[in-house]
Amino acid sequence: MLFTTLAFACGFLPVVFVVFYVLGRHSHAAAAGWLFLASVFFYGYWMPEFTLLLLGSIAANFFFGHRIAHNVAGGDGSPGRARAKRWLILGIVFDLGLLSYFKYANFFVGSLDSLLGLGWNIDHITLPIGISFFSFTQIAFLADTYQKGIAEYRPTHYGLFVTYFPHLVAGPVLHHAQMMPQFGEASTYRINGANVAAGASIFAIGLFKKIVLADSISPYADAVFGAADGGTAVHAGEAWIGALAYTFQLYFDFSGYSDMAVGLSLMFNIRLPYNFDSPYRSFNISDFWRRWHMTLSAFLRDYLYIPLGGNRHGGTRRYVNLMTTMLLGGLWHGASWTFVFWGGLHGLYLGINHGFRAAAGARLETWSRNWGYKVACWALTFLGVVIAWVFFRAESFSGAGRVLAGMGGMGPVASVESKLFWNAGLGVAGGVAHCVVLGLIAVGLPNSNRMGERILARCREGGALRWLVLGFASMLALLLVVVNDTRVAASPFIYFNF
Repeated sequence: MLFTTLAFACGFLPVVFVVFYVLGRHSHAAAAGWLFLASVFFYGYWMPEFTLLLLGSIAANFFFGHRIAHNVAGGDGSPGRARAKRWLILGIVFDLGLLSYFKYANFFVGSLDSLLGLGWNIDHITLPIGISFFSFTQIAFLADTYQKGIAEYRPTHYGLFVTYFPHLVAGPVLHHAQMMPQFGEASTYRINGANVAAGASIFAIGLFKKIVLADSISPYADAVFGAADGGTAVHAGEAWIGALAYTFQLYFDFSGYSDMAVGLSLMFNIRLPYNFDSPYRSFNISDFWRRWHMTLSAFLRDYLYIPLGGNRHGGTRRYVNLMTTMLLGGLWHGASWTFVFWGGLHGLYLGINHGFRAAAGARLETWSRNWGYKVACWALTFLGVVIAWVFFRAESFSGAGRVLAGMGGMGPVASVESKLFWNAGLGVAGGVAHCVVLGLIAVGLPNSNRMGERILARCREGGALRWLVLGFASMLALLLVVVNDTRVAASPFIYFNF
């Protein structure tokens, strides 16, 4: 089920909201159970054939977590830790096995067949929506159970932790410690007018990002990359518009989803972690990854980069760990060598950034106070991100090469009016205007995290303001959903594919 549909906004959400708080007045367990069942229905509405897979994954990981916690708390020292570690490894192998089969089996078999010419072929395997997110969430749970001694013995709460519908299909990646205490608080089950009003506002901001900003610029990216992947050379204007269009489409699409998740969750008195912090304002690539898809970045750092050794074993090992982490992060995004290459590019960027900072030493602080230096750093970082997004979006290396060739002025001679855009019912001037406006919004305006916190603070002051905010946000959200529903086809979120 999509957040942007009338079925969700006028059917699912009101029913789940009302029943949750009615049950919460009498039984917290019943309210949590209702939210768990509603979340399973939310997932099954979209892909009913994979509901049993989701529930089976939850049951298996709950069992693994129980065995890990039991052995860690057993008090018999090393033998207990050793048994707990075996259960941890078994659980991770189980999760990665499911993920590998459904997400990577076709990719690996196809790659081996192309390389070795063995004539291997398997039927196409459908990718279950959200499998990357609920797999990573549960791997983090198992690791935290082993490392930190956390324990979860309430199956309903654990099921809700994994399936909680605002985050289930596209994140953020959650930790047990972030969610479970909130499900145990009595205040979670009592309606809070300030949270509802602020949550509805944040949800409306996310809807606006997705429906108005991301979906309006997506035709320009689709036209350019579709032509390039189909074998058509693109000229410089088309290539730059296409690359920038996708740069902003991806940001407003995914950050819009994340805002909607945060807003919806706040309406149920649950705080989700933020996933974006104005990443296109970054002055270096390390800062970009602290601001972009923040929960995934933290997961890769805590459960991959640091266990590999991080920066504890010298400079060379640090660069190897960075590259390994980013290559696997690229593969996590999609079963394609273009995603792996995208991850490798960012690994290279991070290595260059760390090398430069080490070489600059104390001079870096002096340079950082110079506005010319800061502008150059921002421009170089943004350019590197845009170039990498070309590989992220293109369906083939040849398609990415045609876009990059156009961006570098090696495509066909530009004309006043682009035939490529004209055939798609678009115009060059419209594409430029879209890129400029969305760029100014992404770089120049306050981000939605700050806006949401300010709205929440004002709503907590009480009075009629919270009801005015709730009324305006609800009307805006309904208007946006109606507009979206009149389109020929619903536009899914980009990260649903990952």
